[in-house]
Amino acid sequence: MSGVRNFKNCGSVLVTGASRGLGLQIVENLASGEFSPRKIIAAARNVAGAEKLQELAGKYPHIHVLTLDVVSQESIEKCAEEVDLLLQEDGLNCLINNAGINVLADFHSVTAEKMIENFHTNAVAPLMITKAFLPLLKRAAAREAADGVMGIQRAAVINITSLLGSVQLNWGEGANNFKWYPYRTSKSALNMVSRSMAVDLEPDGILCTAIHPGWVRTDMGGMMAPLSPEESISSVLSVIGGLTEKDHGSFLNFTGDQLPW
Repeated sequence: MSGVRNFKNCGSVLVTGASRGLGLQIVENLASGEFSPRKIIAAARNVAGAEKLQELAGKYPHIHVLTLDVVSQESIEKCAEEVDLLLQEDGLNCLINNAGINVLADFHSVTAEKMIENFHTNAVAPLMITKAFLPLLKRAAAREAADGVMGIQRAAVINITSLLGSVQLNWGEGANNFKWYPYRTSKSALNMVSRSMAVDLEPDGILCTAIHPGWVRTDMGGMMAPLSPEESISSVLSVIGGLTEKDHGSFLNFTGDQLPW
């Protein structure tokens, strides 16, 4: 897929939630692919327990593993400082807000605490992380400002969201299949965060897009899901690599198609 080629012109990518599931697959695909960015920063809450991630880092020297607890502002700020030291004047080209959780609860079992837990990780954390890394994103965008093109070769924020966050699609046939109040509302909120950030990041030339990776066979997606992590992420990275200003502020499927809000 042609979009992946553009990662060769991307100086740095930071992936949150990189210890397992889709985050780990993103790191592996980027590191092992023919068109790998110069630096891959894999952020995880429990680095010591992330054995597969540590193995990848041992195999590929351009992977840098850092600690990041996405619901801790102190951890976010410390990670941003460490990334600043690592990237220095180059800045950060691509931030992939991938970390997420699914707190299962339907109308009868949902509680305020479950809603807030899911909301914090899935919607608030990507916003706080993007704010903390904004100086680095601006630095990268300014360095590549001459051509005026938006994309990962300049600076981009990618929020991994879900089709289940679509308000329009939560109606009619299939609406009863996933009565996940905490998860669905948190992803819907993330979509609004993405759209709002797109407005604020545009003057600095920083692209912002929300992408649904498909229903994937992970711990969160379950074994009934039709897509393997490799299938999903191969498509997702191709889409991310091909993003331009026409995709700014969009809600896209892993195929690159527009999804309804």
